[in-house]
Amino acid sequence: MAKRPKRQQESAVTHDEAMRIARGRQRPGQTREQTKLIAQGIQEGIRQYRQQQNARARELDRKLKKVKQQIAAPAVAEVEVEVREKVVCRQHWLPWILLVISWLAVAAYLFVRA
Repeated sequence: MAKRPKRQQESAVTHDEAMRIARGRQRPGQTREQTKLIAQGIQEGIRQYRQQQNARARELDRKLKKVKQQIAAPAVAEVEVEVREKVVCRQHWLPWILLVISWLAVAAYLFVRA
C-alpha cells in the first residue's frame, strides 16, 4: 500500500466535502456533469479559504513574535537605568528647641541638687 502525499489526502477530503455540499444544493433536473462542476468550484473555494487562513495565521504569528521581542527588549533596558532622587527632609525647629530646653532643665536640676 503506497502512502499518498499529504496534499493528495487533503485534496481527497476536500473533494468529498465539496461533493457532499454540491449534492445537498443540487436542483431538480441538474445533470451529473453540472454537479461535478459545482463541486469543483466549491473545492477551489475551500482551497482558497484554507490558504487565506494559513496566511493569516502566519502573519499573526509574525506579529506576536515581534510584540514579544519588543516587550522583552525594553525590560532589559529598564533594569540598567537607575533613577537617583535626592531626598530632602526638612525638620521643624520646635522639637530641637524642646530637646535642648529639657536637657538644660535636667542639668540645672542635677546642679541645684548637688
